[in-house]
Amino acid sequence: MKKYTLYYGTNNVAKISFMKDSLEELPIDIVGINDIENIDHQIIENGKDPLENAKIKAWHYYKQIGKPVFSADSGLFFENVEDVEQPGTNIRRINNKKLTDNEMVNYYSKLAEKYGGELIGYYKNGIYVIINEQTVLEYDGICSEKFIISSKPHHIINEGFPLDSLSKELKSGEYYYDLDETKYENDTPNEFKIVFEDVIKKMDE
Repeated sequence: MKKYTLYYGTNNVAKISFMKDSLEELPIDIVGINDIENIDHQIIENGKDPLENAKIKAWHYYKQIGKPVFSADSGLFFENVEDVEQPGTNIRRINNKKLTDNEMVNYYSKLAEKYGGELIGYYKNGIYVIINEQTVLEYDGICSEKFIISSKPHHIINEGFPLDSLSKELKSGEYYYDLDETKYENDTPNEFKIVFEDVIKKMDE
């Protein structure tokens, strides 16, 4: 079977690992951009939405390596929260400060506490793929299921994905970390797999 190589334009090791797991059934070799020496990671992510930020990052890395690359970006949105407190694309940057993992857990747990102890939210994702300079692919509006952000952190904190420690499944009210992983994965559509099945088709054209 033909194998396709795509570079993932991020220096977040947890995100690279997550994407590899999400696409393990596809003939795609995901290579972290960190595996290449002397890469400039300084990027101004000033896009108006996740897709635009993904585009900025993808082109930043493609211009350096000249190989098929993709980037992804997310926005976080809460129900019944004032607009001024909606994270949007600034999930990690609050009041012009980039938060550490622990600072994120602290900030969002306090925000949930302000609104009664729990928030209902969802992620909106954008993916931008550059196969070559003539072939680019955009995937917008890839939304996660709705979930709960709790004011009380789980004892597990996943470096690079700190909000996972505050996240609960909406249906059961249980922390994702406490769910039966196999059952949960079988019941949840893999939107990233669907996207990259389409990417493979385009790479074969």
